[in-house]
Amino acid sequence: MNSQNFTLAENLIPSSYVQQAASALRTRENLAKTLMEQRKWPDNGWDDATIEMFLSNLALMDSNNFKEHAGVGEREGRIACNLVAKRHFLMTHGIGRSENIAEVQPNATGSSLMIKLVNAMLLESIRFMGVASATGCFMVPMATGMSLMLCMLTLKQDRPGAKFVLWSRIDQKSCLQPIIIDPIQCGDELHTDVSAIEAQLSTLGSDNIVCVLSTTSCFAPRVSDSLEKVACLCQKYNVPHLVNNAYGLQSTRLMHSIQDASRKGRIDVFVQSTDKNFLVPVGGAIIAGFDKTILDKITRNYPGRASCSPVMDIFITLLSLGTNGYKELITQRKEVHQHLRKELGKIAAKYGERLLDIQNNPISIAMTLTSLSVPNGTETDTKKFSQLSSMMYMRHVTGCRVISSVEVKDVCGYKFDGWGAHKSNYPCPYITAGASIGVKKSDVDLFIQKLDKVIARLRKTPPSNLETPSSSEGNDNASMRRTATVASSYRSTVNGVYSTGDGSTSTSRTSSVDNLRKN
Repeated sequence: MNSQNFTLAENLIPSSYVQQAASALRTRENLAKTLMEQRKWPDNGWDDATIEMFLSNLALMDSNNFKEHAGVGEREGRIACNLVAKRHFLMTHGIGRSENIAEVQPNATGSSLMIKLVNAMLLESIRFMGVASATGCFMVPMATGMSLMLCMLTLKQDRPGAKFVLWSRIDQKSCLQPIIIDPIQCGDELHTDVSAIEAQLSTLGSDNIVCVLSTTSCFAPRVSDSLEKVACLCQKYNVPHLVNNAYGLQSTRLMHSIQDASRKGRIDVFVQSTDKNFLVPVGGAIIAGFDKTILDKITRNYPGRASCSPVMDIFITLLSLGTNGYKELITQRKEVHQHLRKELGKIAAKYGERLLDIQNNPISIAMTLTSLSVPNGTETDTKKFSQLSSMMYMRHVTGCRVISSVEVKDVCGYKFDGWGAHKSNYPCPYITAGASIGVKKSDVDLFIQKLDKVIARLRKTPPSNLETPSSSEGNDNASMRRTATVASSYRSTVNGVYSTGDGSTSTSRTSSVDNLRKN
């Protein structure tokens, strides 16, 4: 409804009613006007009706929704199923062009406007969470691992002779096959071996190195890499520095560490997940940095037009939350972290365990499981860890990780001793749990309740009565100390640098003996 239509409406119903309705509609429209003028994430979240109205207007700007539109090409936004069309608000053309994901799509004016606004709001979120000097960012419809690979492929273009990535070890199946540098143990924590990184930089030579890949967010007892020291080394040896900040955006401490490292050394790009930081479905990542030239190169390397679906998820969520809503989630996360530490500490005290002293990981917490080990070190000494993992999963607990510290796994031809512990010969088995954004105190309380029951049951069960869980993941040996070859779901290469699909050792070991499945 424009002003002329409202004037015409006054000929049909009383003008006072029309003026009141027009004022209410203008209030909603002014929110969209302010968003486009200021390009800032609104402080207060919008209601669903306002978001739907704005999305509908944007959709009508895409060519597939034009009246009397005649599309005779192979890709004209045609959709066979009405349910699919509704799911996407009729925005079917995607974003970007074949040569550049950041370019405006001529057939999708509304979708292109949406991604521009999303990138502006995401940059603001990065800045107020701690990286104030970030110059730009853009969202891609890929998860973190693929986005890191896109960045490495781009960095390699300027270093054609480079063959290696230096990577401070972190045990996830989405790892690479680079020069892997084990962390060093300081108390219970696992820290970056900065000296080993410098030795490799000196030995290999900067021209032979694609980049150094650092990690911020990780599972305890691993802590964030020493970003400042690594950044200084990268600046000294003139080597690009890529940071995996997968779920670090939700932590002001981790974000400030990126900011400080960028001021004192070199960070080229840092990548974070949308689902892990903004509570949306899996399928998006934010690539950010301090040099727009590098970011522009990465956008030009994205192959083909991109899906608009993950962008819309973020757009709706950002507008619904507003900055105030997101900051409230961040505050709640910190409170839940303290609650998790307190309650897990009670379980540790009850069973003669202890919380690992991890002061430099703001999200993940670990508790020892030494009481479940068999002292003689026979094959049965890891059965209870397998059972604990399986029993927690069968009780609908996900996200926690049971680590024996003795498992061996082969990933892309690289042998990981002590798989899951990020280090060979970590001194004790343990279980981890994380207080990431969106976790509630009720989640923690239910987890603690079930963990208490499972540990109590396992402590009463003699090792001789345990059976090794059979699982769809292949846990068919009597012990977790074995080498399991992981078939990679995808494999990309940067002159010998490989990547595998996402995954990790978790509570997803499935079946247990029947008498242990019951609470």
